[in-house]
Amino acid sequence: MEIQKLYDLDDTEFEDIAIGLVRLAKNVPDHEFFYKINQINDLNFSRKKDWIFHGAYYDYYFSRFEAYHKFTKTCFTFISNKSTESREKKSQTELFTEEQNVKFLLNNQVDVEYILHSSEQFTDFSVISLPENLVFPIQDYTLSSDEELYQIIQYYE
Repeated sequence: MEIQKLYDLDDTEFEDIAIGLVRLAKNVPDHEFFYKINQINDLNFSRKKDWIFHGAYYDYYFSRFEAYHKFTKTCFTFISNKSTESREKKSQTELFTEEQNVKFLLNNQVDVEYILHSSEQFTDFSVISLPENLVFPIQDYTLSSDEELYQIIQYYE
């Protein structure tokens, strides 16, 4: 008798993830930005353990800030798009390597300072008030399962 496959990863449809792209109008340090957000919201963003991305030559660190919104029962996470630190694992001996000491989670969005993610699949980011004259409106962005950031978010959830 033939064994029937009940679950095949190749046939599984992965759902897209909704994130928000946050661009700053002024260059301010992380602590000042989140202090201002905490002042005007009923949230308490605090620094959490950095996300670590392991490259072939470098380990990249991305700062992460989280808060829990009690009314919507949602956890919001801001992740820096640009690595805040990189540690060299081994020397590059090849002439043309694409890995550098700075990495962006979204390579096609280098002007984005933070990626906003939530614990809910369909999130309304408008519950977070942003400081005027400091931040542009949050841009909705959808990650598909074939993007590198999608895999990283799934790993850290």
